[in-house]
Amino acid sequence: MKTLNLSVNKSFEASENIKKVVLAIQHLLAMFGATVLVPILTGFDPSVALISAGLGTLIFHLATKGMVPVFLGSSFAFIPVILTVKQIYNGDLSYAQGGIVIAGILYVIMSFIVKKVGVEKVKEYFPAQVTGPMIMVIGLNLVPVAFDMASGNYIVSIATLLIAILITFLGRGFIKQLSILIAVTVGYVISLKLGIVDTGVIKEASWILIPNFTLPKFEIGAIAVIAPVVLAVFMEHIGDITTNGAVVGKNFIENPGLNRTLIGDGLATIIGGFIGGPANTTYGENTGVLAITKNYDPSILRITAVFAIVLGCISKVGSFLRTIPTPVMGGISLMLFSMIAFIGFKTIKNSNVEFKVSNIVIMISILTIGLGTNYFQSKGIVIGIPVTSTVKITGLSLAAIIGVLLNKVLNREKAS
Repeated sequence: MKTLNLSVNKSFEASENIKKVVLAIQHLLAMFGATVLVPILTGFDPSVALISAGLGTLIFHLATKGMVPVFLGSSFAFIPVILTVKQIYNGDLSYAQGGIVIAGILYVIMSFIVKKVGVEKVKEYFPAQVTGPMIMVIGLNLVPVAFDMASGNYIVSIATLLIAILITFLGRGFIKQLSILIAVTVGYVISLKLGIVDTGVIKEASWILIPNFTLPKFEIGAIAVIAPVVLAVFMEHIGDITTNGAVVGKNFIENPGLNRTLIGDGLATIIGGFIGGPANTTYGENTGVLAITKNYDPSILRITAVFAIVLGCISKVGSFLRTIPTPVMGGISLMLFSMIAFIGFKTIKNSNVEFKVSNIVIMISILTIGLGTNYFQSKGIVIGIPVTSTVKITGLSLAAIIGVLLNKVLNREKAS
């Protein structure tokens, strides 16, 4: 009987490990497109970016005691300043790396400040009427990106999206948790039938790839351009961690603490800058996967991180993932980003926010500024707070700052 029980336990453990691996592959698919897109746009090596993302995620989990189920990938917030430095220094991205390293160090310094001030003091600035709209802005700002990805072939995108939705709402057990992986597979097969997948790159790719690691160069001009972005992404970090906590049902700002998540983000960005990758940040795509699968096991994200590192060194597998058509990922992204926006609405509802005039003004201001700045930027009008001659705090960061200030002014009686 003892031998039988041991055999059953081993079989159960093996089954659970297989489930974790499959779920990790889903997270890999969710983060892959954005993680390699940033280096493609800026000129960094995508393979190095994958390795940087994997290492950064493992470092983040170490810093946060393995409690927070997030994946860290390439940050879009740094794209404009990286391109500015690239132009100033005649295409030499090592100077941008130096600025990224310093930005990461500033993140770590900010974590010590948060630790000194205390989480409760920080939380006073981020009640539900502020964080709820912030989360909604994160999701809604990403929806147009998903639409652009889907526009290449709406048939493929819609089919992928519908499969994911049907499995999410009608599926049962482990199948329900595989909605993204199954939907991407179906979308890929449809794309093959339509002839929009280039499988030739898989055949041409070698098996082993030596990434193009490069060391940073430090110059005050490049640092002055890149480092101030930390002031902007600090608010985004709080929004991302708040969103992740809202999905999981835990307050990660309090435990393991905002100071630990900031250290994790900072160290991940430092490692990215030192090896030749872009800055890292927590990914909303993977938070969307958590919301859909309802599986919040942080170890799954660590498996994903290991996969990302391996992918950075295996050209065949990386090439295969790159053949997944953009419309397929566009359909999935529509679902993931919409889920994030919905979580923001739930945060307001579940926190029983009082719909008095002051709170309505705060929420409308955050939504208007957070969503409206993209429209004005498309018209060539940049609205924001100047940080340097080339950098402004705009979008979510500006909306968050305005929201925090309005809350302190309009709700000062309650605070006192």
